[in-house]
Order: sequence, then C-alpha cells, then structure tokens
Amino acid sequence: MKDLAGKVAVVTGSASGMGFAFANRFAEEGMSVVLADIEAEPLAMAEAAIKARGARVLAVRTNVLQDGDVEKLADAAFRTFGNVHVVCNNAGVSGTSGKPVWEAPQEDWDWVFGVNFWGVLRGIRAFVPRMIANGEEGHIVNTASVAGLLTAADPYSVSKHAVVCLTEGLYKNFKTLNLKLSASVLCPGWVNTNIADAGRNRPAELGEVTDPASLPAAVQAGLVAMRGMLQNGYQPSEIAQHVLDAIMTDTFFIIPAQEYIQEAIKTRFDQVLKRENPTTGLF
Repeated sequence: MKDLAGKVAVVTGSASGMGFAFANRFAEEGMSVVLADIEAEPLAMAEAAIKARGARVLAVRTNVLQDGDVEKLADAAFRTFGNVHVVCNNAGVSGTSGKPVWEAPQEDWDWVFGVNFWGVLRGIRAFVPRMIANGEEGHIVNTASVAGLLTAADPYSVSKHAVVCLTEGLYKNFKTLNLKLSASVLCPGWVNTNIADAGRNRPAELGEVTDPASLPAAVQAGLVAMRGMLQNGYQPSEIAQHVLDAIMTDTFFIIPAQEYIQEAIKTRFDQVLKRENPTTGLF
C-alpha cells in the first residue's frame, strides 16, 4: 500500500502505548482511524487527542476477549467508513504469575491467550472476509513480540509464538490466493509502555494477578529489571514508524529490537539449524 491518505485504519489497544502511537501516525498520513480499547476513559482521551489533529476518528470500547465485541467493532467501522484498509490487532497483556510452567495457574493461560492470541484471531475473522469482499488493497498487522522468536515456558511467550505462526500462515494465504491483502507481524524488543501493569484489566472471573511479593526473590528481581528495560526502551512513536514503513513496503517481519536481542534471535535460529540444545535464559 503506497498511498494511505483517505484510507481507514482500525487499531486495538489504542488508548495508550504502541496502539495510540499507531493511530497517531496513521492520522498524520491522512487516514481515518478507528480506536478500540477496553478502558473507556483513556479511550475517550485518545479519541479527543487524535480529533484535535483534524483526523476523522471513531472510538469503540472493545474487549477482545469477547467475540461479540470484536464483531461490533467491525460493524461500526464498516458502517461508519464503508471499508477498512489496515487492521492492527495490537491489544496485549503480559501479567502472569512468574511461576514455572507446571505451576502456572490455568487462569493465567486463559487470560493471556484470550487477549494475545484469540484477540488477534477474532480480529482476523471479523475484518478479513469483509476486506476481501470489498476488493481493495489492505494490510493486517498483528502484534507479537521478540518473545515470539525466542523461547520461554510462560503464557506470554507461548502466546506470542502462536501469533507469529498465525500471521505467517495468514500472509501465505493472502499471497497464494492472489488477494489484494497482505500481513505483517510486529516483534518489538523493549518498548516504553505500561504493559507491565496490564493486570488492571484482568477479568474478575480469572482471579487477581499473583502478588509479586509472594514470588521468589529471583523472580521479583527479574520483574523489577523488566520494568527498567521497558522504561528505557524504544518510544512507541519509533515502533509506529516501523509499522507504517512495513505496510507501505509490504515487509512481513517487523523487528525493532535492541542489538543484543537481535543477536539472541540469530543465535537461537542458528542452534535450530545446527540441532544444538537450547541455551538457558531468554536473551
């Protein structure tokens, strides 16, 4: 897609962080923007901020854990703007127990997979058939993580691997069927967002996020280090530019990651090809 002016973009998880940056960047390109987020007040603030730039904006409170919510989002977008050209399935959560895989509560898996994987798949199901039917150029961007290219036995990492696999298959489907759609998977490294506080939106029926104070000291230290790396990570606006470039050049893998993480990805794939046993540690 070379010219985005006058086109329509839908972004989930767009009230803050990367999603809000994507929406802002699309608005700068002259696109109409549909904002979707589970948090009503931040969503309204995001809507007002982008409208102040002169863009056409529609905000729809959306819980990507619910099929009906995502379908209503698609209904509202197509009803308001007639078509959708870019969909960023970006909503994501990270808060899990920090326990080993054999002890991680089922509720952690249900919540993280529900948002990170099923939220993406719901977005594909709700938007892609209508985009195909309208016959115009379009692009799907699914947010994964470098955790989807490396390995760890936690719900977040496993869910991001699923998103990478799903998106690559989606891309191949589009190309094999000669459709006017394409896809990219976003696998960022550390980005300065509030994803570490995603537990504020965890459904009550899935229980509370494990109190960090109850975790082993080493795990607590890791959580503190993670927050520090997030705070010192890329700015969301930098990631938004990478996403825009990928849409306009039809680039599948978007991997804005710190150099040492890039090296870890290379090491992992080299080990796979050499049939070497994995090294310990995420990076």
